[in-house]
Amino acid sequence: MPNAFFEEIDSIIARDPAARNRLEVILCYPGLHAVWLHRVAHFFWQIELKLIARIWSMLARWLTGIEIHPGVKIGRRVFLDHGLGIVIGETTVIGDDCTIYQGVTLGGTSLYKGVKRHPTLGKGVVVSAGAKVLGGFTVGDGARIGSNAVVLKEIPAGATAVGVPARTLHPDLPQAGSIESKANFSAYGITPNADDPMSLALKGLIDATLLQETKIQALEEALAKLNGENPTHSAVAPEDGAAMRELDAIKRWLKE
Repeated sequence: MPNAFFEEIDSIIARDPAARNRLEVILCYPGLHAVWLHRVAHFFWQIELKLIARIWSMLARWLTGIEIHPGVKIGRRVFLDHGLGIVIGETTVIGDDCTIYQGVTLGGTSLYKGVKRHPTLGKGVVVSAGAKVLGGFTVGDGARIGSNAVVLKEIPAGATAVGVPARTLHPDLPQAGSIESKANFSAYGITPNADDPMSLALKGLIDATLLQETKIQALEEALAKLNGENPTHSAVAPEDGAAMRELDAIKRWLKE
C-alpha cells in the first residue's frame, strides 16, 4: 500500500513540471483527491451499497469539481490534470498511466441499462482538454486525443485523434509502456509533427493551384509574344496547322 501510494504521487510529478514535491501534490492536486475518493466510492459500489457510493461520489464532486460515477474502473497511476469539469460515466474503464485533462467527458450514447455505454481507455492514453469520447468502444494503448476532439469510434493503439468528428493519424507511434513512449510523454495529446490529414490535403490543393497559376502565366507570356510577332516570323511554322489550331484553342480557353 505505501508503495502504491507514493507511486501514484511520483507519476504525477513525472508528468507535471509544475509539481515540485510530494507534499504539494498531496495537498494541492484535486485530480489526485478525486481518484482517492473514487476508490472509496467504488468499494461501496462493489459491495452493493450503491446509495452510499452515490452520496460519496457527490461529495467528491462537490470537493473537487470532478464527477466520476462510482461504477467506473480506474487503473493505477491515473492522473486527472487540473481536473475541473471532468465527467466520467458509469461503464467507463480507464487503464494504467492514463492522463486526462480538464473539461473531458467520457460519456455514453446509449440509453439501455446493463450494456457497455461508455469508453474503455487502454494504458497510457492521453485525453486532452475539452475532448469528448462518446460510446462503448476502446481507445488503444498509448493513443492521444487532441483538445476539443469529439471521438465517436475506436482509436487504434498509438494513434492520435483530432477534430470534430475526430480523425485518426499516426497509428505507428511508440506504444504505452515502452521506453520511447515514456521519454516522449505528450502533454495535452500534442504529437510532434502530427499534421492533420485534412490540412495536408488542403496544402496539396493549394500547392497544385499555385503551380497551375505559374504555368498559366508562363503560357500567357508565350502567347503574348506570339501575337506581337509577324506571322511570317512566328516561332510556329505556317505549314504546321495543327500547332496553330492548338494555340488558338488555348487562347480561347484563356479568354473564357
